[in-house]
Amino acid sequence: MRILIVEDDNSMLEVICTALRNDSYQIDACSTGDEGLLYASNAVYDLIILDIMLPGADGLTIVKHIRKRGFDTPILLLTAKDAIEDRVRGLDSGADDYLTKPFAISELLARVRALIRRKAGMQSEGLLKYGPISIRSDVHDGYVNEQPLKLAGKEYDLLELFLRNPKRILTKDQIFDSIWGFESDSAPSVIDVYVHHLRKKLANYNCQGYIETIRGVGYMMKGNE
Repeated sequence: MRILIVEDDNSMLEVICTALRNDSYQIDACSTGDEGLLYASNAVYDLIILDIMLPGADGLTIVKHIRKRGFDTPILLLTAKDAIEDRVRGLDSGADDYLTKPFAISELLARVRALIRRKAGMQSEGLLKYGPISIRSDVHDGYVNEQPLKLAGKEYDLLELFLRNPKRILTKDQIFDSIWGFESDSAPSVIDVYVHHLRKKLANYNCQGYIETIRGVGYMMKGNE
């Protein structure tokens, strides 16, 4: 699981990063809103933890940007204790939860786990779907119009990543980091092999065109919804 943290209090940022890394999450962190916008726009995350008051773009601007682009990444806002109006506006803008400062790290970790479980629960209920293509996490397989694709492990992971990010260009680095991880002995060229296998299985239902090659960059899930 990969998490982005945007927090301008360096001491708090360090504490949050340490706690999440100790819980085995991969972390990207920054301290300005402009950096946060860049990270959120160019990488794939399972969760974003976002302070509202930031130098540069504020947290609410980042939330609106993420939702406007169609990303459904869970967002946890960090807010000042008396900023009720900001919390309301944040939730109305598309944030999923908020935590008021000061907070206990144990509560932060509990909120993180709850948001990730909620997202996983939505996916397992069959809500992760694009056009005729869907996945079911309970049986770890993909489907086209309810017909099973019989996916192998990484094929399933690849299709899940595409379905979580429809109409979004995913670079090969993003795909590799999300599925194989930084410490993998495999080379990024393995992505092309698995995309080929996945397309072959989708071709049985004339759906191979849903995975579009962005030459020199990566791939994108695109087609008629």
